[in-house]
Amino acid sequence: MEQEFEMIAKTFMGLEPVLAKELTHLGANNVEIGRRMVSFTGNKEMLYRANFQLHTAIKILKPIARFKALTPDEVYEGVKKIDWTKYLSNDKTFAVDSVVFSEEFKHSKFVAYKVKDAIVDQFRETTGTRPNISVANPDLRLNIHIAEDKCTLSLDSSGESLHRRGYRQESVEAPLNEVLAAGIILMTGWKGDTDFIDPMCGSGTLAIEAALIARNMAPGLFRKEFAFEKWEDFDRDLFDAIYNDDSEEREYDHHIYAYDIDMKAVNTARMNVKAAGLSSIITVEQADFKDFQQPKEKSIMVTNPPYGERISTPDLLGTYRMIGERLKHQFLDNEAWVLSYRQECFDQIGLKPSIKIPLYNGSLECELRKYQIFDGRLRDFRSEGGVVKTEEEKKQMGEKHRFKKNREFKQRLDETEENEEGDIRTFKFHRHDLERFDQRRKRDDNDKFGEGRDRKGGKFERQGGKRDRFDRKGDRFDRKGDRFDRKGGKGFGKGGRNFNRYDDED
Repeated sequence: MEQEFEMIAKTFMGLEPVLAKELTHLGANNVEIGRRMVSFTGNKEMLYRANFQLHTAIKILKPIARFKALTPDEVYEGVKKIDWTKYLSNDKTFAVDSVVFSEEFKHSKFVAYKVKDAIVDQFRETTGTRPNISVANPDLRLNIHIAEDKCTLSLDSSGESLHRRGYRQESVEAPLNEVLAAGIILMTGWKGDTDFIDPMCGSGTLAIEAALIARNMAPGLFRKEFAFEKWEDFDRDLFDAIYNDDSEEREYDHHIYAYDIDMKAVNTARMNVKAAGLSSIITVEQADFKDFQQPKEKSIMVTNPPYGERISTPDLLGTYRMIGERLKHQFLDNEAWVLSYRQECFDQIGLKPSIKIPLYNGSLECELRKYQIFDGRLRDFRSEGGVVKTEEEKKQMGEKHRFKKNREFKQRLDETEENEEGDIRTFKFHRHDLERFDQRRKRDDNDKFGEGRDRKGGKFERQGGKRDRFDRKGDRFDRKGDRFDRKGGKGFGKGGRNFNRYDDED
């Protein structure tokens, strides 16, 4: 049996329990929750599956060394003690990312330079030549994490952040991060057993992530590559089997509805839905939330209204009053989940939440609130067997220190913290109103926001719920059918498929 090794899955603050649950379900061992990370153990297959199948991870790291250091020179010596011929050769390229929480080290980039110097010097001394640095597309990605004097050096098996699924063709300004969207949906407990509605959909991220969860589709399906595919010990056949296995996917018997008042956002969402091959189960339409009507089928609503941070609305508080009015009168016997930032906005909804969950959206400490909508009085609803708050929700709401002490809704994450992949999703009601919160937007100009990623060619369409064609690295992929050709490879059959993926042909 292949020996297990330690791995670290990085995520956003507040999503650690959701990620731990995902890892446990995936079969990982020794799952332990940390700060913005979950550690676990597993073999090579688990590493591949973690990258390919987890909805709430942004990186999968494989630690290779731990040591203590209080100075840059001690970092240099600690890195140089590692036998780098196990991971690199002179003709390979590498890059180093660094994350530092320490009074001793003021600049994370300087730490990365010291790691690079140690590796290069070791090769020079033993071989006379050295591997090169490639920031854009290295053969090996390294990650050094320093917490005070504790240094952990890891191989980055993911490469580009896992939130960049690959289906996003275009985006609205400051789109909701895919990992955060998936985490929110998993927190609701929804598994595709009802219709799903997002009345302020922006670029459609919540709707698409909901579809992936409902269909149990791996979010890595759309990715062009993972960093581990360039490792010396990469097992092509093993990853091919994982990548091409759709046995765990399921049918979704309900429907997902995404609406937005802005036609540009609607067109963007439609484009992204089509790129994900999910047009058969997601409908995107232009509509104003104030005209929302009671759905005919049992539904859940998950939405991320405007915060008034980067793109404002003419009447922010009025928008939230409208949301509360629509929910109270046109969403009876259903539950709604709202992610927002300002206490005064939540107050305008005018409904009592079942639970409040602290979450970071980019650098903003937000709340995800659940509203159980019922007709009539609360006493009557409960007497008829209605449940406003489950026992688990009561337990969570009773926990102390769920929010920061002396917490303010306007409080931001420290600039040195590592939530760099986060995005703040705001909703454009009217294009002309961009001046009201101009000072607030200027303050945000220096914040980092993820942008949508073009797949640079390639097409993925689903018809009748079946996958027809996915172009990965510009080649053709036909799962359930004819051909998957990646880098002009040699085909092999599996379950009626002919799967070509590497350059073994003459």
